[in-house]
Amino acid sequence: MVQIGYTMMTEQTGPLALVEDVVAAEEAGFDFSVISDHYFPWLASQGHAPYAWSVLGAAAQATSRIPLMTYVTCPTTRYHPAVVAQKAATLQLLSGGRFRLGLGSGENLNEHVVGAGWPSAHVRLEMLEEALHIIRALFDGGYVNHHGTHFDVENAKLWDLPDLRVPIGVAVSGERSCELAGTLGDLVIATEPRSELLSGFDRHGGTGKPRVGQVPVCYDTDRDAAVARAHDQFRWSLGGWKVNSELPGPSAFEQGTQFVRTDDIAEAIPCGSDVDAFVEAVRPYAEAGFTEVALVQIGGAQQRPFIDWARSTLLPALRAL
Repeated sequence: MVQIGYTMMTEQTGPLALVEDVVAAEEAGFDFSVISDHYFPWLASQGHAPYAWSVLGAAAQATSRIPLMTYVTCPTTRYHPAVVAQKAATLQLLSGGRFRLGLGSGENLNEHVVGAGWPSAHVRLEMLEEALHIIRALFDGGYVNHHGTHFDVENAKLWDLPDLRVPIGVAVSGERSCELAGTLGDLVIATEPRSELLSGFDRHGGTGKPRVGQVPVCYDTDRDAAVARAHDQFRWSLGGWKVNSELPGPSAFEQGTQFVRTDDIAEAIPCGSDVDAFVEAVRPYAEAGFTEVALVQIGGAQQRPFIDWARSTLLPALRAL
């Protein structure tokens, strides 16, 4: 059975509501939760970007059962990998062993704020690999010294290290990232139901490890309102990873998505309250071999109606997959 997760999407909801919503998601029976880690929203209409790690700390204390996970954090530019390791270890302690650290090579949208420039894709993967080695070494315990191509670590040690090691997930989009996920990760993360990504993960040591996907949805009893909201706030998602990772801010996404039609959104994202349409959006992930799928309900103010509907209608239907 595919586990169904709930997404705390920081780009569309403020910090207090994010915590309240994940509490409601836990009560509704979602199997796990994930949170995005953004400095900017994709589009200005989304309107938010609180600090994900503060939200996670609050969520760890406000919930008792639901697993928590970053989906995903970039450990190379805004954050030094040694700091990411410290944050993740602390979250694991605060959550009582419910935290997983999802990592990826990042987007210019968020990382540009520190003024370090935006490297090419292959350099970003080099940086991610080096960061993964640093984080894993700190999770091993003891002092870590590292002087590499992209990072220096001087006499670092995690003084509050959980007994239960933090699992590391790696986001993948091609063969090189699949290699990193398989060799250095404990699970794989993808936003497309491409079975070749999972095959690549398995080739490099991922066999038997969890594989986590994500699906945007837009529940509303008024389908037209759902389509309009998805177009207003989520049309950026049709741009594809190679485009979305490069654009520097919401205004660039506004310009880059000006020709996306509501019909395009209605075709790509299940909108309304037809439970079969939502099930069919998840089905390709199940058939590709994903073990977990996190749902993203579009619209910060529409989380509670979605969670209530998921409890009564959607989750039972998805668990019949």
